[in-house]
Amino acid sequence: MSGTRRLGRVRRLVVKVGSGLVTAPGVGASPPRIDALAADIASVSEGRRIVLVSSGAIATGMARLGLAERPRSIPEKQAAAAVGQSALMWQYEAAFGRHRIPVGQVLLTAQDISDRARYLNAKNTLLALLKFDVMPIVNENDTVAVEEIKVGDNDNLSALVASLIDADLLVLLTDVDGLYTDDPSVNARARKLDTVDAITDEIVGLAHDRADRVSVGGMATKLQAARKAAAAGVPMVIASGLEPGVLRRVLDGESVGTYFAPKADRLGARKRWIAFAVPPQGRLTVDAGALAALTQRGKSLLPSGIVEIEGDFDSGEVVALLGGAGGKEFARGVVNFDATELRKIRGAKTQEIEHRLGYKSFDEVIHRDNLVIL
Repeated sequence: MSGTRRLGRVRRLVVKVGSGLVTAPGVGASPPRIDALAADIASVSEGRRIVLVSSGAIATGMARLGLAERPRSIPEKQAAAAVGQSALMWQYEAAFGRHRIPVGQVLLTAQDISDRARYLNAKNTLLALLKFDVMPIVNENDTVAVEEIKVGDNDNLSALVASLIDADLLVLLTDVDGLYTDDPSVNARARKLDTVDAITDEIVGLAHDRADRVSVGGMATKLQAARKAAAAGVPMVIASGLEPGVLRRVLDGESVGTYFAPKADRLGARKRWIAFAVPPQGRLTVDAGALAALTQRGKSLLPSGIVEIEGDFDSGEVVALLGGAGGKEFARGVVNFDATELRKIRGAKTQEIEHRLGYKSFDEVIHRDNLVIL
């Protein structure tokens, strides 16, 4: 859990801030906090193209609407987001304007990420803004998103954005200064990890989230973001946004916060989309032989290796693959058959596909080019 921070030259930087860093209870968007953030980002902006992923719209809307508690219903959350987003952007416009940094608002939903054409359009929009030296400020579009089409938290959204623009570094600024071996508020012997080389089950078990958080995400979602970023070849740092000048210190390579190393075998753009941008529409459980063929020998998935099919999906959609002890998810891929067809050919040899279906379109259920081992 210790190693060297391999930052290299950071030309494209994604910074994510939670609601607690840019809002204040009963006030909403906090000018002093946003001014401090803008100054911190401005201090490292020369020679870099930066994207800010910011929460805070609903918290700001709550203050504007006089709501004492976070709304529970979807329409009320959407109303609060609609009111709060414009107020939040106004504060950002003013704060970054003092540093001569133009900003642009980009609101995304999970559909913008999961649909391949919209995904590429979002990428092109972000890159165009950066080309114009405009800093995109990204948030999930809570005004229209419902639970079924939500990314859910801005930690994961920031990792998807970092992957979209091929960022050199993702920094999650929060109210804690990194990942600890235990909750430091209750265990004085808890130790902060400087470097995490891989998101193992042991690391996931270290996530401790408080019940009094203002934001939606917690440490668990930050580790999910770290996994996505690592697969995209993007290093990530969790650091305290309450510490002045923290971005400069991170970029100077100081041991600030917790550093998550990227994977050496970076996934290509399309495989990153398959692995992390698209919610699986079904699940396939495979036998031990198929598990070994997929994970150790780089083979495609054949119908003979499938033992169970869950869900109702179409051909061309992404499904999760489960196998091994406990039936854990180990891969995702784009299927060549729909769920009804797969149930007919489950366990079949390749030469039996045409007999069972009455036609034959593919030999593989998932071709290895459309398969990502997680």
